[in-house]
Amino acid sequence: MARLLGDRELESSSVVANRDMNRERGLAGYGRELGVDVAGVVRPGARWLDLCCGSGAALVECARVVPGVSITGVDLVDFYAGPAVGGVEFVTASVGEWEPDGAFDLITCVHGLHYVGDKLGLLTRVASWLTGGGLFVANFDWRTVHTGHGRLTGVLREAGFVYDARRRRISLTGRRDVSLPLRYLGADDRAGPNYTGQPGVDSHYVRV
Repeated sequence: MARLLGDRELESSSVVANRDMNRERGLAGYGRELGVDVAGVVRPGARWLDLCCGSGAALVECARVVPGVSITGVDLVDFYAGPAVGGVEFVTASVGEWEPDGAFDLITCVHGLHYVGDKLGLLTRVASWLTGGGLFVANFDWRTVHTGHGRLTGVLREAGFVYDARRRRISLTGRRDVSLPLRYLGADDRAGPNYTGQPGVDSHYVRV
């Protein structure tokens, strides 16, 4: 098996610390990458959570386009596009440890899961952060998750997730409590480039 790192070690890895897939992306890029018109989905009073938000430029843009929306961006690196405007909160924290103070109508993660160790653990937590009709969408490549027991997509679909293999996107509608029959072992930061062409992190699990 590959050399596996725990979350603390992984967050110090140059692959994770130097990630640049989402550093300067504007709001239109979320439509291209996730197929979601964020400004069309959120309404005044709605809550949007963006995990691995990078510079947060898209969040600031959305707050200006949709006044009254509440937006939270979480990223491991404090590299935000200036001070947050009204309605936008930036949180510098590990997405593997951070916990929200309420539910969200929209949760997104653009190319951020490529750098998360316990990808499935984050998916199960995100499922409980949605409102009843909330939407979660993220870039996700099941081939970077190793279980030793074949394809992962069936397990995810049984839990309620929708996986688009062609576009490599995972989504979920509506809050739910998710439990997956897998235990996290650690992550490999030497997996090399993934489908984006950028080096990513492979996650390893064992069935329970």
